[in-house]
Formats: sequence, C-alpha cells, structure tokens
Amino acid sequence: MKPVKERIVLYRKILRTLERWEDQSIPEPLMLIGVRQVGKTWIIRKFVEERYTDVFYVNLEEQPSFQSAFEGDLSPAIILRNLSILAERKLTAKTTIVLDEVQVCERAVTALKYFCEAKENYRVIVAGSLLGVRINRFSSSFPVGKVHIVRMYPMDFEEFLLACGEDLLLDSIRQSFHSVVPLPAAIHEKALRLCYDYMLVGGMPRAVSNYVEHGKDISVFTRDIHQNLLLSYIADMTKYVSSPYETEKIKEVYYSIPRQLAKENPKFKYNIVRANANKRDFHAPIDWLKSAGMILQVNALECPLSPLKGYEKDNIYKLYLSDVGLLSALCGIRPRDLLPEQANIYKGPMVENYVMQEFAAHRERLYYFKPSEAMEIDLIDDLWDDIIPIEVKSGRHKRSRSLQNYIEQYHPRQAVRISALNIGRSEQIFSVPLYMLFCLTEFPVSP
Repeated sequence: MKPVKERIVLYRKILRTLERWEDQSIPEPLMLIGVRQVGKTWIIRKFVEERYTDVFYVNLEEQPSFQSAFEGDLSPAIILRNLSILAERKLTAKTTIVLDEVQVCERAVTALKYFCEAKENYRVIVAGSLLGVRINRFSSSFPVGKVHIVRMYPMDFEEFLLACGEDLLLDSIRQSFHSVVPLPAAIHEKALRLCYDYMLVGGMPRAVSNYVEHGKDISVFTRDIHQNLLLSYIADMTKYVSSPYETEKIKEVYYSIPRQLAKENPKFKYNIVRANANKRDFHAPIDWLKSAGMILQVNALECPLSPLKGYEKDNIYKLYLSDVGLLSALCGIRPRDLLPEQANIYKGPMVENYVMQEFAAHRERLYYFKPSEAMEIDLIDDLWDDIIPIEVKSGRHKRSRSLQNYIEQYHPRQAVRISALNIGRSEQIFSVPLYMLFCLTEFPVSP
C-alpha cells in the first residue's frame, strides 16, 4: 500500500499585506503582480475564502467571453450587470470581484479607475502573469494612483522553513539573533543544510511542495520542475512580445546571467550576452525581464551616503534571477557543490543570489559599492538608522580586506558579514549565518 501524502501547507507572509488592504478599507482595487506560478491565484483564493462570504472569481484568459463585460460603459454598475448576466448569478456592490489573468483584457484594467472612484467601497482584486509587462505596453492610459499594487515574490527562507515544519528551529534562530548567542553546533549545521537545500529548491511553491513531499531529501527532489518553469516562461515570452527576434534577445539576456555572475567582476556586460553588443541592443529586453519579475537589478553606488537613491549609478549594475532555485538549475549545481569546503565558480553567485532575493522582497531598490579593486561591498543597505555595508561569503572564511577597508574609510556604526559561520561579533563586524538572513530584514533594531 502506498503511503498517504500529507497535505503541504504553505504559509505566505504576503497574506498579511492583503489583510491590511481589507482592514484599512483601502478604496483602490488590489493588483497582485508576480511571475507565473509564484502563487498569486492560490493566495488570493485563500484570502477571499477567509474574509468574504460573497465572492465572484473569473479567469479572463480561460473564460474569454467574460471580457465582453468591459466593452462600452465602464461604470461599476454596468460592469456588475454584465458580469451577472454572463455568470447567471446576481452580483452586487457587496460582492468581492476577483479577475485573474487580467492582463488579457486591457479594458478591465482601465475599469479599475472607476471602481476606485465610486461612492461604494467595491472590493476588487486582480492578478495576472506578466502583468508588469502588459502595464508598460497598454495602449490606453493605466489607472495610475487608482490601484493598490502589491508585488509577490517567491517564498523566502523563513516561509520555506515553515513549509518544512521547522517552527521550533525558526524560534531558535530568532532567539539566537536577538541574543547574539550562537546556536549549538548540531542545530547550526542543520539550519545551514536546510539553507543550502533552499538554494537548490528555491522559493517557487511547486518546487517547495515537492521537496517536502520527498521527506526534505534533496537527493530525490524533482529538479525537472525548474526546467518546466523555464519552458513556461519562454512560452509567455512568445505571447507578450512583438516578434520572435525580441523573444530571442530576452532569452539571451536571461541565460547569460549565470555567466555574468561567475565573472571576477560580475557587473553586467552586454558583450557577454553577445559579442560586440551594447546597451541599445539589450536595454529593452532587460526592462522586459524586470517588468516580468524574472530578474533583480542591483545598482552600483557612487558613494555610500543617505539617501542611497541619490547616489545610484543607473548604467552600472548586476543582474540576478528572481529565484535562486532557477539559477541552480541553469548552473547545473549539485547538492555537494554548496558544501562550505567545496569551491566552484557558481557557488559564490548562488549564495549572492540567495541574499539579493531575500532582501528584494523587503526593499524597493538594492545597491552595491565598488569604488576600486581594493573595496567591493556586495550590498549596501539602510539598516538600523544607518548605512550598513553587507559582505557575503559563501564559506567559512573570515578574512576580507574589502570590508576592513570600507570600515577604515567610512566608519559605519556596524558592518555585517553573511557567511556559513555561526552568529557572533568581533570589533565592528556582526557575523550573521546564511540561514539567519531574514532576521536582518525583519527587525529594524540592531540586536
């Protein structure tokens, strides 16, 4: 007899954001943006089932006839009447309307302005694949300021641990962070192993569920999931670009990112994508990938001063994938390749991508600082009311001349080193283990 699979419960912190939208009665319709299969439909369904009794859901791509409800007059009353006729049920101002795959119907997006401006507090939620791309390409005006846009990211490491049933480990990690007391060696190694597993699995819900269903054994994790995800992204490109040539350029940029990150200087270079290429050739594909949520951009800083945005260099940046699991698939990384004692060209980029992915879910922009070969700081962040340099190490090595040079020149109140080492402090450097990264973004006050 085959064992009965337990239902995998995936907690998503973004649920709190959706709850605030309702609790504060925000009048703007909620627009959820994120890459395909990141869990948008699932989280919306969970939210509306818990909060509302009268809900109407329609997928405008699967049921194209409902797009006609947005032809002609876009007043909410007329739209509700049209939807009621098509759905063969009465929809009222008290009905929560959920429009999935809304990017296929430009008029439905335009209608959000009128729902926002109506006297009634309509509860309208929309989502869609590549919605960020479509917004930039709508022929009619986008309802700027009339929608409450929320971006959904892949599951972070904290959500991964919750899915794994590691609630007690999470509590211990938080306690260790606040007290700056190292975890016992065996617990530290367990947390580190789970973190390396996360770098291989990534945060796409289907991949995380598969990992848990296989008993958290990375050796039997179904890695074809990542390949199927990549194929679905390419299929989306063919639907939402103007020509096969444009699709090919987007693919070239995306698949060049592992090579870009493996360079000694991982600053993005167009000629790595294609010989003799320049910004004009690939600026638009990069914008497409960013709008789609498939890549993260980390800009260089001219100097580490507040506000950081005032000192960013728009033309110098690094690109990372939005999901570290997809990067592991593109790099062909195996579980043993990430062990602290191992060395390979992709290990450092994998760890960096993990760090950037964790921070990107909590920061509007990310920055790095490299004024010279003697000083390269992987991440500069506005933490604890100060500009904090953050160094990322893939192993257990402590020595870093770059971070020390930065401290001597800029005198930060605190510096952070993220590595495979246990938590601790020495002089001005706060050593944070890889698995404790979410605590840095969660707590605004230094422990």
